[in-house]
Amino acid sequence: MFTGIIEETGVVAAVMNGSASSFIRINADKILSDIHLGDSIAVNGVCLTVTDFDSQSFQADVMNETLKRSSLGSLKNGSRVNLERAMAANGRFGGHIVSGHIDGTGVISAIRNDGIAVWYTVSTHQNILKYIVEKGSVAIDGISLTVAKLTKKDFSVSVIPHTSAQTTLSDKKVGDTVNLENDIVGKYVEKLLGSSADNQSKSNISLEFLRQNGFS
Repeated sequence: MFTGIIEETGVVAAVMNGSASSFIRINADKILSDIHLGDSIAVNGVCLTVTDFDSQSFQADVMNETLKRSSLGSLKNGSRVNLERAMAANGRFGGHIVSGHIDGTGVISAIRNDGIAVWYTVSTHQNILKYIVEKGSVAIDGISLTVAKLTKKDFSVSVIPHTSAQTTLSDKKVGDTVNLENDIVGKYVEKLLGSSADNQSKSNISLEFLRQNGFS
C-alpha cells in the first residue's frame, strides 16, 4: 500500500528486457536507508519487489504482465523514476490509497503554464476515464494528484512547483506515456453494486411478491 507521495527520484542504472524475464536496477539514496529483500517499492507507480540491493542501488524483477500494462518497458539507462516505499502504519497519510497496481497508461496531450502552476492534460482509454471524477484522486506515475478537469477523452491536473521539482513531472513532454492508477474506492463500489444487481436479478422475490405478503 502506498500514498502517492513521492519520497525521491532515482536513476535507472541497468535494464534487462528478455522474452521470459526482465529486471531493473535503480540508483537511489533515501529509500535505501532501511531497505530489505522482499520490500515493496513503487517505481513510477508500479509496485515492485526488491530482489537485490547494495549501498547505492536496488534491483527488482519485472513480469511481462507489468511491462504490458505500464510504461516500465520504455525505461533505459539514465531515466529518472519516482520512488516510494510502502506506507508505514505509523506514518501520516498525505496522499490517497495507492495500490501500485497500474490500471493502464495515458499520453500527455498538453502542458501549459498557469501562474505558478503547470497544467498537464492526459488522454487515456474509456475504461480508465470512467473511474475518474473531477476533484477526485488519480495517481500519475505514482504521484497522488487531484483531477482539476475531466472530458470524455482526457483529464487534467494542475501541479504546484514543489510537486514538479520533487518528481519526474518536470521531465515530461507532450507525447510521453505515463502510468495511471484510478482511485481504488471507485472500483470497489462498482464491484459491490454489480454484485448486488446480480443477486437481485437471480432472486425470486419481486415487488409484487412483497405486496402480496403484506409489505408495502
